[in-house]
Amino acid sequence: MSEPCNGPGPVEERGRIRRDVPRFVIGCEEDEQDMGQMEAGMKNEMLRQDDMEVYGNESPSERQILVGICAMMKKSKSKPMTEILERLCKFDYIDVVIFPEEVILEEPVEKWPLCDCLISFHSKGFPLDKAVEYAKLRNPMLINDLNMQYFIQDRREVYRILQEEGIDLPRYGVLNRDPDNPEECNLVEGEDHVEVNGEVFPKPFVEKPVCAEDHNVYIYYPTSAGGGSQRLFRKIGSRSSVYSPESNVRKTGSYIYEEFMPTDGTDVKVYTVGPDYAHAEARKSPALDGKVERDSEGKEIRYPVMLTAMEKLVARKVCLAFKQTVCGFDLLRANGHSYVCDVNGFSFVKNSMKYYDDCAKVLGNMVMRELAPQLHIPWSIPMEAEDIPIVPTTSGTMMELRCVIAIIRHGDRTPKQKMKMEVRHPLFFELFKKYGGYKTGKLKLKKPKQLQEVLDIARLLLVELGQHNDCEIEEKKSKLEQLKTVLEMESSLNVNQYGHFSGINRKVQLTYLRNGQPKASSEEEDCKKDGPSLLLVLKWGGELTPAGRVQAEELGRAFRCMYPGGQGDFAGFPGCGLLRLHSTYRHDLKIYASDEGRVQMTAAAFAKGLLALEGELTPILVQMVKSANMNGLLDSDSDSLTDCQQKVKARLHEIMQKDQEFIQDDFQKLAPTGSPSLVNSMKVIENPVKTCDKVYALIQSLNSQIRKRLEDPKSADLQLYHSETLELMLQRWSKLERDFRMKNGRYDISKIPDIYDCIKYDSQHNASVGLEDTLELFRLSRALADIVIPQEYGINKAEKLDIAQAYCVPLMKKIYLDLQRTHEDEAVNKLHPLYSRGVMSPGRHVRTRLYFTSESHVHSLLSMFRYGGLLDEVKDQQWKQAMDYLSAVTELNYMTQIVIMLYEDNNKDPSSEERFHVELHFSPGVKGCEDEENVPLGFGFRPASSENEDKKPNQGSLEDLSQDQTDDALPVTELINLQRRSPMIRNRKTGSMEVLSETSPNHSSKGCTSHRLFQSCSRQSPEIKPAGGLDWRPVHGRSPSRTDKCCRQSVDGKWCIVHQAFQY
Repeated sequence: MSEPCNGPGPVEERGRIRRDVPRFVIGCEEDEQDMGQMEAGMKNEMLRQDDMEVYGNESPSERQILVGICAMMKKSKSKPMTEILERLCKFDYIDVVIFPEEVILEEPVEKWPLCDCLISFHSKGFPLDKAVEYAKLRNPMLINDLNMQYFIQDRREVYRILQEEGIDLPRYGVLNRDPDNPEECNLVEGEDHVEVNGEVFPKPFVEKPVCAEDHNVYIYYPTSAGGGSQRLFRKIGSRSSVYSPESNVRKTGSYIYEEFMPTDGTDVKVYTVGPDYAHAEARKSPALDGKVERDSEGKEIRYPVMLTAMEKLVARKVCLAFKQTVCGFDLLRANGHSYVCDVNGFSFVKNSMKYYDDCAKVLGNMVMRELAPQLHIPWSIPMEAEDIPIVPTTSGTMMELRCVIAIIRHGDRTPKQKMKMEVRHPLFFELFKKYGGYKTGKLKLKKPKQLQEVLDIARLLLVELGQHNDCEIEEKKSKLEQLKTVLEMESSLNVNQYGHFSGINRKVQLTYLRNGQPKASSEEEDCKKDGPSLLLVLKWGGELTPAGRVQAEELGRAFRCMYPGGQGDFAGFPGCGLLRLHSTYRHDLKIYASDEGRVQMTAAAFAKGLLALEGELTPILVQMVKSANMNGLLDSDSDSLTDCQQKVKARLHEIMQKDQEFIQDDFQKLAPTGSPSLVNSMKVIENPVKTCDKVYALIQSLNSQIRKRLEDPKSADLQLYHSETLELMLQRWSKLERDFRMKNGRYDISKIPDIYDCIKYDSQHNASVGLEDTLELFRLSRALADIVIPQEYGINKAEKLDIAQAYCVPLMKKIYLDLQRTHEDEAVNKLHPLYSRGVMSPGRHVRTRLYFTSESHVHSLLSMFRYGGLLDEVKDQQWKQAMDYLSAVTELNYMTQIVIMLYEDNNKDPSSEERFHVELHFSPGVKGCEDEENVPLGFGFRPASSENEDKKPNQGSLEDLSQDQTDDALPVTELINLQRRSPMIRNRKTGSMEVLSETSPNHSSKGCTSHRLFQSCSRQSPEIKPAGGLDWRPVHGRSPSRTDKCCRQSVDGKWCIVHQAFQY
């Protein structure tokens, strides 16, 4: 391939023997590095003499164009360069000469080889000044302009040029520091922002050294996402970045500060070869988790993607503006736009034979077009296009998965706590005005600085109230003391402890009341002042626990199995269908979350498991999770109830305040839908007031036990879950004891969910404390909560729909759009079909939209599906059975999911109803392993085949479900027994289809003789219906093949994730 420059034969004979000699010459081979300096000098002199003879002796028909490669040997001998030069030499009139590195570094430019065309570019150690001097001396055709390469080494100049050319780039500011006086600069650093030359950059923002050779780029995260920074560097082994808890910017050096662009964890690298050719590759962003994905050969994994028309125009502009024919630059695709964030100069694609062919062809044609006329070489311009037009194609199986939409509740959390108080002091009104509260009448304060201002006001007012003793002031004083205590928790806790003082799990809401707060309960004082006031609501707790993180991550791993090629053990080798789709950029993934910290961290942990990411959650949260709080998509103000909700709550309180056993009329009033879960809970309760009496007594007993533990010296070192203390535990329960039983002796029913919340948390996580009667308190509070929680979202169907619409109409509209927009979308990364290697179906593209939210949205969305007229239970038996199952579910627990899957049959007519097939899946999330007799067991309903319907008329009914085996938590190493846990048993594979046998859960497969074929591309192996009808039905769930102790919950600390699924 290459040969030392003292190769065979005199150059005068080159025209006659060119087929027998190497097509390009180079300096010493690697095994000849020990040759002496004198021998190398002789070679170089021979090369110069040969070149002079060539220029003087060849006839026009024999004249060759010499393309010189002037770069460091590491670059000139790289695989991409070698591949391209080999192809370039296939042009009949082109030869290549590679300048030896020792000549470049040690010889004057007058002694460098001659050439007609020069490919020269800067890299570490390259003498760019000498290359510029050589170009002036010899005046060759330059593939890449040399003077512009000085600008490429300075990020400030790069951004200036981009801006002058009208190319979109992130908003940025330049901080120039004097090395002798680094402290004198226009930088003001705040907790969650920096101000550069008067321009504010809120976190997350990017900090780049102005020197392009310095790859130590830092990304700083806001405290609301956990703070810290991601530190990027030039790849070392399998790492390209690390997470650091350091949140302060660097204090020495000059930097560019720029707005962080959310790219969903993907970077796009673009490679131009002239202004009319651009090749693009996508890779996992180094800022995501810092792990470099490599193939079996150790090369970083990248996948070619298609550029939009606008991005091709940007590539043309970059190529021309920097006068670099061969040029690489970085694109960030964010918020529907593309931004250039870096220009690298000379850069080749690695490991793409198609690119090597194209690059050599474009460069060869370019050289010949420019120099052939000057040198009188006969050459005609080829007619074929240099940039082959791309036509996206669709390919797939009979039913191809097109779209997956999931609505998921957050994971296990610490107990939520809340305190309300009416405030009128001018300082609160000033704070309300300062942060723009009068614009909407509401204000939410989450940032540590804002919470500190509230704490300062509370401290000041407590000092002022210290001398007063009247009743009203004392009431205010106790509320202010609680406000102060909660906001001061951080001073005694480190960042890993319960109640960490970051805005992600603590907030203050202020609501403007024109005429003051109406008397809502006996908790408020009888005296009421006139005039405007502010309702202050302090919320704390509700933080995602380590168990919740594990739940979300494990579910993310299990979720992969819903995609083509995902059959089998989800926890096995992570190379199944979803990862393959995503890594090859055939997967359009967007993750949305409400603004609650526990929801956002659940989404980040889920993404970590789904995409097999590593490292901390903060970088994943910032880059992968989009906050949807700007348009009410996933957020709701639970303190601002609709008229319907207020009426429902009032009626619910009235029914639950009767000191008598429930009679038939109460069942009609409280459970008009006849829901089995409600009816069973009412039977457990019998008399609501008497049950509340028992619950109140148990809470008093619990507080008494905790106080005794505090007095016991042996309990001094007792460690509670998530670093909580006994004092904090006592605060939680003491507040519930005060608030649950009001001054008039009646019970505040709205506190029942909080009681259940706390006892569930302590039974699961703090069983080691050894408190008595916790199981009884859990049983009674759960029965009460199973009535109060779902019925707060409406008692009858009309109320449920009314309240549901107030919560989730924006989300329903978004889901509708998601299902429609499953085809062409230029705003996402798509695999380039002509450049793809090892991808069977480059045209396949799956859209995934994940919406993480709170319980209210899940309740509301289920109400819309159940009572919105989607199907008629009277006419559709399958739908009725699915609805019966939903009615039997007592609780929408942590990680509850509603999943919609859209399939397409490309063989059907686009206008046919058979073209699309939709499935609905549902899981009530984590489920207790004990005391679950009222919950339908097993994996729901799958209708029997038509030939078996007569034999098994009741297969899949609730009665059958109740007789199924209990789903016990599996040991960590034990795999799922599919035959026990699902009526669908995989027997064998036949080609691309799987043969599944359909059996009853209570019968062995030996007696089953009927078989059906199901697509292997669907993990659930659904029946492929020829009609486009609707049947929402439970099928076997997405159960993990293993469970971790920290994701198992129950009253004895042994819960496991169990997945029920409905298919339609």
